[in-house]
Amino acid sequence: MNLLESLRVSIRGLANNKLRSALTMLGIIIGVGVVIMVVAIGEGATQRVTETVNSLGTNLLTIFPGQQRVKITAATTAAAKGGNSGGGGGAGITLLEAESFGQNFPKTVDAVAPTVRGDVQIRLGNKDANSNLTGADIQFPYVKSVETDRGRFFTEEEVDGSQKVCVLGTTVADKLLGNSKADMTGQTIAINRQNYKVVGMQAPKGATSWGQDQDDVVIVPITTAMRRVLNRKYVNMISVRCTTDKMMPLAQEQISAYLRNKHHIQPPYPDNDDFNIRSQTDLMQTQQSVTGTMTTLLSIVAVISLIVGGIGIMNIMLVSVTERTREIGIRKAIGANPRDILLQFLIESAILSLLGGLIGIGVGVGGASLLASVGGWSTIVNVNAVFVAVIVSVGVGLFFGIYPASKAASLPPIVALRYE
Repeated sequence: MNLLESLRVSIRGLANNKLRSALTMLGIIIGVGVVIMVVAIGEGATQRVTETVNSLGTNLLTIFPGQQRVKITAATTAAAKGGNSGGGGGAGITLLEAESFGQNFPKTVDAVAPTVRGDVQIRLGNKDANSNLTGADIQFPYVKSVETDRGRFFTEEEVDGSQKVCVLGTTVADKLLGNSKADMTGQTIAINRQNYKVVGMQAPKGATSWGQDQDDVVIVPITTAMRRVLNRKYVNMISVRCTTDKMMPLAQEQISAYLRNKHHIQPPYPDNDDFNIRSQTDLMQTQQSVTGTMTTLLSIVAVISLIVGGIGIMNIMLVSVTERTREIGIRKAIGANPRDILLQFLIESAILSLLGGLIGIGVGVGGASLLASVGGWSTIVNVNAVFVAVIVSVGVGLFFGIYPASKAASLPPIVALRYE
């Protein structure tokens, strides 16, 4: 029996049990579909993180003030007994300290944008809502790549005078007016019961790679936020744009030394630091690592589904061998050799897994497209993942089809013909 004849017989055998064949392929379909969807989600998330980092610039440092991470040593214990912890107050970074980075290190620091953040209540007429307040200075649009598509950003005079002006995101307009495209420039809104004039509308930025809405924001001068709204003495975060990518390590070293000196922080460094400096590259690598880990875990689940599907194929093929024992005996009696029988059942299992893989591709690509269009997820279908999924599915079918096929091929003709 040649290969084409074996293929014809295999297809006829599967066609005689359509429902059973379809149910057998279900595990392969689910496994391949999930693999493609998971990889598409992971690729999309990675690209989104990369685009976010590139939009802000790869030469950006972010400084987070925080508590000291003091190691208990004999020196620190002695200092504590003497009434001095040896680490300074560790209370935070002041606005003046943040602004001095650019003045002290002009060769490495291009611009500095300190910010404070907090939750506020906003009101327009009889409409109330909650939003995120960001206090920023005039360098904020340049450092953080923020644009106003209507109106303007506030001026240096408005920052110095702690004036009650603000720039709104499109989500805030939607909350107050029910229209995200509304231009609120020139209107007056209440922020924590204080009236502020809207001087501009931030251009839409969408969500971050971790799902935060960047348009649900009210931006006010940082001095206004610290003195009139949030009553803060220290900033929450400082974004530093370096002159070049190559200057980032030097800028980080200079800023660290400056803050350690200002806060009277004693060695060891960075264990005793009351701040943390991270680059955009660090943030990107961290997020991509998390995304990669989740993608790997979900892919393992999908592979397990493929294995379960393969076991299902093996079970059904064993049932098929049992049901067709007399057929096997007749074929051997008229001249079919064990190789022909083996080939027939291997082809059947390969067809089941291949069809399951092809349908799974459709399910995976369709699911990824549905998540992108309906759920707003960023998904990218990886062609390599599609090929790998198909090859793995066929391999699973062949692997789990070997035992049933071998069992069928090893049946003695007399035993097979006597089988009822």
